Amino acid sequence: MPDPLARLIGELSRLPGIGPKTATRLAHHVLRTPREDAERLAGALLEVKDKLFHCSRCHAITAEEPCSICTDESRDRQRICVVEEPFNIAPIERTGEYHGLYHVLLGALSPQRGIGPERLTIDDLLARLEGVEEVILATNPNVEGEATALYLARLLKARGVDVTRLAFGMPVGGDIEFTDEVTLGRSLAGRRPL
Repeated sequence: MPDPLARLIGELSRLPGIGPKTATRLAHHVLRTPREDAERLAGALLEVKDKLFHCSRCHAITAEEPCSICTDESRDRQRICVVEEPFNIAPIERTGEYHGLYHVLLGALSPQRGIGPERLTIDDLLARLEGVEEVILATNPNVEGEATALYLARLLKARGVDVTRLAFGMPVGGDIEFTDEVTLGRSLAGRRPL
């Protein structure tokens, strides 16, 4: 294999979710496309690195400082929704149900991977609590997300802030027969009157 192709495959395989076979397919696709397509791809990669950064207030990805959500005066400033990663904001926004502010932790607590509270943006969150009535914890429903939510809840409640957690349960259109026990258990525990 020529060195440039091997290098491209190596770089692509470093991306999350891209194994050697997928990296090889992508590299061969780039090889087959016109040079202009490769230049557009390379330009888009460089533009992302050159023009995007984390908002100094909420740590979302932005091209302006502060980000458009933090500067939007129509947002409910008494509520902050805490997410693990910047890409967690878009799905919540698409619901049209939440109109408050966000805070991105840039990860979750994971002692096994050496990620403690000091590696997350928890201090920045605590500094933003003036005038905030509710913090919604929207961390992932896995071991790290649960540990992070419990840790944050303890800190936030000690500061007199109401803390809520996203509800978990069966997805709309789901089938009980194919629902795992943990999800079904949470659905039962989180049931509500009709």
